[in-house]
Amino acid sequence: MKFITMKYIGIILFPALLMFCSISSAQAAEHTADMDKVLAAQSDKTKSRYDDRNPKETLTFFGIKPGMTVVEVLPGGGWYSKILIPYLGPEGRLIGADYAYDMLPKFGFYSAEALDKRKIWASTWPAEARTWYGKEGATVAAFVLGSLPADMKGQADVVLFIRALHNLNRFEPDGAYLTTALKEAYAALKPGGILGVVQHEAREDMPDDWAQGSKGYLKKSQVIDKVTKAGFELVGESEINQNPEDQPTTDDKVWRLPPAYATSREDAALREQFAAIGESNRMTLKFRKP
Repeated sequence: MKFITMKYIGIILFPALLMFCSISSAQAAEHTADMDKVLAAQSDKTKSRYDDRNPKETLTFFGIKPGMTVVEVLPGGGWYSKILIPYLGPEGRLIGADYAYDMLPKFGFYSAEALDKRKIWASTWPAEARTWYGKEGATVAAFVLGSLPADMKGQADVVLFIRALHNLNRFEPDGAYLTTALKEAYAALKPGGILGVVQHEAREDMPDDWAQGSKGYLKKSQVIDKVTKAGFELVGESEINQNPEDQPTTDDKVWRLPPAYATSREDAALREQFAAIGESNRMTLKFRKP
């Protein structure tokens, strides 16, 4: 009788399971179509970086979907923001997070005027980001690392650190900036939320003092150690953004490569050499808040 009961339960549940799988597949296909439309609508300058940055594959790997709340650390000029805002859609939310203001003078190249602008970044960035909506875009907000608002705690589905960890680690001894950023990422995420990392990757045999962030590179082992000690668990790695052609020496910085070309602006032959390498070799790591 028990076998018969389970058999008939299976007969009832199996069609429902098939329907659920069909709905999930349909939703995945719809999300892919949404992403394709958003990517197709970007500027030619943005599109020129797709082969190196793999935005579709990267965002899919992190599980980002329309309607989510996403925190993007160091959105900068909005390369990813301009993709995320229309993709997340009107039910979604994008929250930008900038470096702590007191970290900025440590770079040594900000003018007084530039520092003044960054001082009010959390109030001016959302207004700029609203111009990236497209027809329907996510709502936007912003905060500065070290001052996560109470109403943003436990709200995020995903926190992204895309090429943003090296400077936090570089200046960690001066103000615990990486520790603070990871702590606030943890606080911002819902239970089960994802922390996504894309970071210029140093080979494990490179000297530790070279791979501490000032050259742009960090070791994967170091990143995993720091993030897991902050309470996250590593749940996935991807080779999406790996570039074996990037083999820096201890004399190199990541900004020698495109799109910066910091060391070859007046040397066409050297610039061509770096262009052939492409953008940096990057680790792509997926962590989860338990």
